Amino acid sequence: MYPDHTPQRAVEVHHPTPIPPPIVHPAPVLPVQPGTVPAVASIVLPDGRVVTGYAIDAVRPEPVTAKPAVSRTAVNVALGGVGFLAVCGGLLLLTSFIAALTAFIGQLIILAAVIFGGWIAVQVLSGSGHKGGTTVHIRRAVIKRNHFHG
Repeated sequence: MYPDHTPQRAVEVHHPTPIPPPIVHPAPVLPVQPGTVPAVASIVLPDGRVVTGYAIDAVRPEPVTAKPAVSRTAVNVALGGVGFLAVCGGLLLLTSFIAALTAFIGQLIILAAVIFGGWIAVQVLSGSGHKGGTTVHIRRAVIKRNHFHG
């Protein structure tokens, strides 16, 4: 089994201890007589066969206990609280929206003022162009009843 140059090792064999099966005592079967003898029912099938058997009562679920009634006052208080919270939240959102809109309009006004002021500064400080007044060239313009006709 082993080559000649390797030492042989001792092998231990462990045998498992068997576990005895549990002892089962069968429960005694006692015949129980029903309190009343159920009625025997016979049914005739459409093909002429007759089926006979005992009628079995349907299993009825346990009756459901009635839920306690909730007072109208408690319902009204709860609905009033929900409505109040909805109104408060809506007012908070409305005031936040108005504040944001006001800030936005203010920033637009400031932006327009900066752009317009810059345009005016460029016009005033520019060194090129006419040094005099405004020149208007009108050729063959005839003014008749506030209309210009050429």
